[in-house]
Amino acid sequence: MSKLILVAIIGIALPYSASADFIFRNKANLNIAISSKEAEVVNTALEMFGKDYKAVFGGQILKNTNAQIYIGTLGSGAEAEKFIDKKFIEDLKNNKEAYAIQVKNDKIYIVGSDKRGTAYGILEISRRIGVSPWEWWADSHIAKKNTLTLKNGLNLFEHPSVVHRGIFLNDEDFGINPWSYLTYEPSKIKGQIGPKTHARIFELLLRLRANTFWPAMHEVTEAFYQTPGNKEIADKYGIVMGTSHCEPMMRSANTEWKIDGKGSYDYVNNRSSVLKFWEDRVKQLKNSDNIYTLGIRGVHDGKMQGANTLQEQKDAITAIFKDQRDMIKTLLNPDVEKVPQVFIPYKEVLDVYNMGLQVPDDVTLMWTDDNYGYIRHFPNEKERARKGGNGVYYHISYWGRPHDYLWLSTNHPAQLYTQMKMAYDKGAKDIWILNVGDIKPGEYLTELFLDMAWNINAIADNKEGLDEHLQTWLAREFGKKNAVALSAVMNEYYRLAYIRKPEFMGNTRTEETNPKFKEIADLPWSEIEIKNRIAAYDRIAEKVIQLSKTIAPEKQDAWFQLVEYPVRGAAEMNKKHLYGQLARHGLTQWTQSDAAFDRIQTLTQRYNSLAGGKWKNMMNASPRNLADFLKIPHIKAEKPLPLLRKPLALFNGTQYVKFSGAKPIAHGLGYEQGAISLKKGEMVEYSFDNSNTDSLSIEVNLAPNHPVESKLIRYEIFVDGQSLQVVDYHTSDRNEEWKVNVLTNQAKRITKTKLKNAGGEHKIAIKAIDEGVVLDQIKIWN
Repeated sequence: MSKLILVAIIGIALPYSASADFIFRNKANLNIAISSKEAEVVNTALEMFGKDYKAVFGGQILKNTNAQIYIGTLGSGAEAEKFIDKKFIEDLKNNKEAYAIQVKNDKIYIVGSDKRGTAYGILEISRRIGVSPWEWWADSHIAKKNTLTLKNGLNLFEHPSVVHRGIFLNDEDFGINPWSYLTYEPSKIKGQIGPKTHARIFELLLRLRANTFWPAMHEVTEAFYQTPGNKEIADKYGIVMGTSHCEPMMRSANTEWKIDGKGSYDYVNNRSSVLKFWEDRVKQLKNSDNIYTLGIRGVHDGKMQGANTLQEQKDAITAIFKDQRDMIKTLLNPDVEKVPQVFIPYKEVLDVYNMGLQVPDDVTLMWTDDNYGYIRHFPNEKERARKGGNGVYYHISYWGRPHDYLWLSTNHPAQLYTQMKMAYDKGAKDIWILNVGDIKPGEYLTELFLDMAWNINAIADNKEGLDEHLQTWLAREFGKKNAVALSAVMNEYYRLAYIRKPEFMGNTRTEETNPKFKEIADLPWSEIEIKNRIAAYDRIAEKVIQLSKTIAPEKQDAWFQLVEYPVRGAAEMNKKHLYGQLARHGLTQWTQSDAAFDRIQTLTQRYNSLAGGKWKNMMNASPRNLADFLKIPHIKAEKPLPLLRKPLALFNGTQYVKFSGAKPIAHGLGYEQGAISLKKGEMVEYSFDNSNTDSLSIEVNLAPNHPVESKLIRYEIFVDGQSLQVVDYHTSDRNEEWKVNVLTNQAKRITKTKLKNAGGEHKIAIKAIDEGVVLDQIKIWN
């Protein structure tokens, strides 16, 4: 007896001994201590963990006071709170949605600062036992284990960098909408995305430590709140519901006005009906977590009705703010500032805001990108000081001018990272929403975005940091052995698409009145450039085919969704158009273009047959049936291909010989993955030899970022120490230059100069005059 007591005492006295590690064991049940008073989302997360634990170890989780894992929310009086270190308690009190995890003496303690913090803490254990957040949405294999150890003394404290973090289902017509109501959750109501589907989405959000959701809102989709069970499932998963820029007061006017509205959706001339329309929804959501979008636009993505001039719109929105906030005070909380609200100055509403529209100080201002990943406006000093703070609405999928990209998810990770990091640094820390289209195939970019929102400092601010994030992601999904080779493939996949997205390869445009943009046309590339691009895609496609032979059978479905389909699909789309361009000029047979088209169809059929038909109707390789996705017409070109023109010298951003100020940062962006971010006032210098001519044209290619601080984004160019020019390259909304810029991901400026001495070595220097300058390439021409 004394020996047993002695062992117990020694076990307590030596808290960091190996014997006090927490060990998960095969077939062993887990006893969990958790209060019956915990919020619904905490129990939901525990259910999810229970399924994960059973999948990995084959055991059950049981609620029992003689527990191995103690779970509780701060202030609930839970046992977990009594055992966790006091410092963590203070940290939890100071941070929303935070969690602390400690392993002490063969026990795990999880405490959240609030209900969502506790839920995230529980699901962190799922991550630790090897369950991917994409276990359902990408069929990521859950490996069974015999044992897994969490070391005694493990201390983990985490909290989000961004207050509200989430996704927006959008342009869902061709993927998640038909998949949901025809395959996963069959419904007699066309376009209904119901609670079974949303439960899966909300599971994913919890696993990705997100908390906010904007539901699909196209006309083809039954409105979220018109579908029974949707509201309740959002509550079950603790999701904060919000709505997009054209859906004020939690109402999808695009789909719901024709059901619940009376007259025209016109606040100016039909105010009482519009207010009643909003009021009914606010009453319905009294006990739910929501972010209320203020203001008004048209019933869809257009300007408001009843106000023609910007001044009329400003006057109307000012009155609308008062009515909406009075409604919130009356129906939700007399202290209106305690109810989250957002105003989104998007498209024409930004013009109204810039006229001096006064937005209540506690309302979050949410800024947008230009739909192509370049943020239009960053918070200024006055906006950063606002009580309501700032946010960003960002796209990795888009329907509209100058061209849709709804098929593959090819936005460059470094573009997403640099834009969102700058937004955060400028004060956009309150709401981040990502337009994910149909969720698939945007899995990696979605996780990158939400990982940044959770911990902005988790990824090192350079190419190495982004490479490590991608490689870690790939290792988690497909094993460390394949991760290095595979990350090289994916980096090349993003680089090639940065030069030209697969959806843009037909050189057409959408929603343009000029008929020339509706027909497939040549890209301005020579035969050599075309063949080089085909070869580049062939290399990564072949590498994927070879790697697929090394992937375990149980991981093949995830492999096809996350790697093989996007890489091979992009390769075949490029080959279809590029072989078509060569065939128009008699330089190859049309059969090569046609065969690429056929392979896309075969790959897509395979995608929709994965996992026993689980994803049937999800993947559509021809959204909107645009000409770009169809078989290329067999016609003959009227003009010859351009000849390859080589510059006298070509540098990517990283090939400088010296710099002044801080060392320029490279993130892997650019045509050669060599673009550099220059801070304001920094300068880089390049050296070249010239013996041909004294007259030169210097072409500077930059990421087409928008101004950060003012209305300009400028650099200064020097040759041999002499300043030649200060160059501004900002664009106006939707003008022709902007369209070319986003289709090519480059802003181009040419400076002409005459050298004092034609021969020998010369120096070119670029100095950033404003913030946001990302230098991609410099080309020297005769």
